[in-house]
This record gives sequence, structure tokens and C-alpha cells, in this order.
Amino acid sequence: MKQIDIISGFSKMNKLEKLEYLSGLSDDPATVIQMLKSYWHQDFKTQKLFDEFSENTITNFYFPFSVAPNFVINGKNYIIPMVIEESSVVAAAANSAKFWSDKGGFKANVVNIEKTGQVHFIWKGDKHKLFDNFSELNRQMMEATSAMTANMRQRGGGILKIELVDMSDKIEDYFQLKATFDTRDSMGANFINSCLEEFASVLKKFLQETPVFTGTEKDCQVIMAILSNYTPECLVKVSVECEIEKFGTMADILDPHEFVWKFQKAVEISKVDVYRATTHNKGIYNGIDSVALATGNDFRAIEAAGHAFAARNGHYSGLSEVEIKGDVFTYSLTVPIALGTVGGLTSLHPLARFSLELLGNPGAEELMMIAASVGLANNFSALRSLTTKGIQVGHMKMHLLNILNSFSSTEKEKRKAVEFFKTHKVSYKAVSDFLSSIRISDVKPVNLEA
Repeated sequence: MKQIDIISGFSKMNKLEKLEYLSGLSDDPATVIQMLKSYWHQDFKTQKLFDEFSENTITNFYFPFSVAPNFVINGKNYIIPMVIEESSVVAAAANSAKFWSDKGGFKANVVNIEKTGQVHFIWKGDKHKLFDNFSELNRQMMEATSAMTANMRQRGGGILKIELVDMSDKIEDYFQLKATFDTRDSMGANFINSCLEEFASVLKKFLQETPVFTGTEKDCQVIMAILSNYTPECLVKVSVECEIEKFGTMADILDPHEFVWKFQKAVEISKVDVYRATTHNKGIYNGIDSVALATGNDFRAIEAAGHAFAARNGHYSGLSEVEIKGDVFTYSLTVPIALGTVGGLTSLHPLARFSLELLGNPGAEELMMIAASVGLANNFSALRSLTTKGIQVGHMKMHLLNILNSFSSTEKEKRKAVEFFKTHKVSYKAVSDFLSSIRISDVKPVNLEA
């Protein structure tokens, strides 16, 4: 790539102008343009829709769209759409789903669906006056947002409560308006933020016009009004359970009781060691994120909430729980997941729309339970592998095709490699050596005397 200078007016360029500029930074502009254009959608209308999802779009970035069948959740069978680039995640989810499908499946319930937003402000007045007059401020804020919450209230949601929070012991003169919302089947970010900004306007006007506030008390500096992606009151719980002896039907498990003992210890380790806890929870979000992406939801917000929840007791720990009662093994996950099934990309993106159709057009609560179930399924499979044959055997087998593609293998070479590595350990060096050996053997000797 060539030297990159500061660009003025890049966002004002049209798409082709941006392509030409960016390709000009490479040593082969024509090839770069051809490659980027090859990922454009063949239908102009659909491509225009994709372009308008974001800013400065030049092409589409493809991720695999996979499905994991045999998920039985609350007695209902699902085929789960998963968008993720790691094949072992989909395989792990499907294997776990199949194992639990005839053992009652996944039992899930939504604990709560409340979401939070805050108006952060600095105010130098008498806090007692503010608290004494808060009921009137609350009334005015609810009245001011009545029109914008009307549709949400008709669907059973809306603003649940508004609290005044004194945070001046943490930051001088710092207060919050902390509001709780029920956004029904919508993720609700825009709805919440609109309400919060209106709260901020009402707050400033209230302090200016209420006679009890005098002098500098009339001055309020709103720092920001924004929803919180920490959703500890938007919780879903999912669990699986079976008799310990049933693990004896799984490959690589010779002693079910030893397996369960090691599995339980692995979970306990995730509770006390942050290094292990981070990887443990990453395995959970392999599943949750893939469902969020497939359905057009914000996986970054979901992960942020989950990791904050994992640290709610003062240290970061694993999110899942294991319980052994007699001969019964129960594995569960309680996690905050704020998902939507209406609005945003969930209805605009054709594949997100198809994903929801594939799932039976669930509401937000059902989708929360589905995503959490996939998270627990992936985590169960990961711990099963870690405590038996090790993670790399299955992972590298699934990764084999990626390695072969990195060596530009032919279809014939791929077939030979897949067969060979059914009984051999996969690694980059092993694949490289194998390809070298078959490529040498495929070269026919030349008869120099002919």
C-alpha cells in the first residue's frame, strides 16, 4: 500500500469515487476494484439497501450463514440460524443440541425484560429541594414523553419508572435520572434515547421555572442522556439436566462420574480464575453472538452487558453454574440479553428476516431464550471436549479446510487430506508436509532419453 494522506470530503464522494481512491493506494488498482465489486449484490435495490446500513460503504463483507438443527427448547424443536466464521462453533452447538434433545432439551425462562437509560447531570443546588420536588418533575417528564411512548404503551411497554440518583459522593455535584423501560419486542435503543433527551430538556426547564430553586440552583449542566447497555434486569435463564449415567452414551466418556467430576471442577475454576473465566465466557458468546448476528441484533451490546454481569460481585467469573444432586446433573446459565425482533436490521436485512422466519417469528422473549440456549450448548460442548479428548482434536479437524485453502489446495488434494486426517492429528505443519508429499508423488518422472 502507498502512503496515505489526510482526506478531505471523503464521505461526499460517491461509491465509485471511493473505490477508485482506495484502489489507487494499491499496486494493482484494477484487480482491487474487480475484487471489491465481486462482492456487490447482483440486485441493485438490495445492494442499495446494504449501502445505506452504514457510512462510507464500498462493498459487502461475507460471513458464513449456518444452521444448527435439533434444538429442543421448552418442548419446541428449532433449527437455529448461526452467523459465525468458526466452523467448530456450529458443529459444537449441533452436537450438544442432539445430545440433549432426548433428555428434556433446554428449559428456559425470561426472568425480566427491563432496560435502563440515564440522564447524567451536574447540579450545584440543595439536593433536598431536588428530591422534595422530584414527584412533580417526574410527572412533567412522563407528560412530555406521552406522545412518543403511546405506541409502545399500546403494546404493553413504555416507561416503567424514573428515579433520581445522588452520585455526588463519587463525583462532586453529580446526579442521575435513572429510567427503566419495557420496549416489548424492540431492542428499543432509539426509543429509549429519545425519551432520555426529552427528560433532559424537561429537567433544565423545571429547574429554571420552579420558584423554589434560586440563583445557581437554576443552572443544570446535562453531561449526556443515553441508554445503558448493562441490562441486569433483562435476564434469561436456561438449563439442561440428566442422570449422570447417561453421559456414558457419549463418545470419549468411559466413566460418567469421573467426567462429571472434572466438568464440575472446570466450572469452579472459571469462578475463581479470571484467565479461565474469560475464555469460558467467550465460549458462551460464540453461540449467543452467532444468533444475534443472524437475526440482525447488536452483539456488541449483548457481550458488554454479559461481561459486566460476570463482574457484578466484584470480580470477573464464569457465567454458568453446575449442580449435582444425587445422580442428577444440572447445568445452567443466567445471562442478560437485550434482543429485538422488530425494527432496525431485524426487518430490513433479508437474511435477518429469514432467520426470524426460520425460528417461527419469535417475540423478543422467545429469541432471548433461544440465544441463551445456544450459548449454553456451545459452552457445554467446549467443556466436554476440554475435560475429555482436549479442544484441539475437534477444533483442528473442523479447521482443516481453512488450512487447506491457505495452501491453495485443489479439490483432489482436499479429498485426500480429509481422508488422511481422519486418523492423524491436524496442524499447519502436518498439513504442509502432507501436501508436499502428495504433490511430489503426483509429479510424473520425465523421460530425458525420449
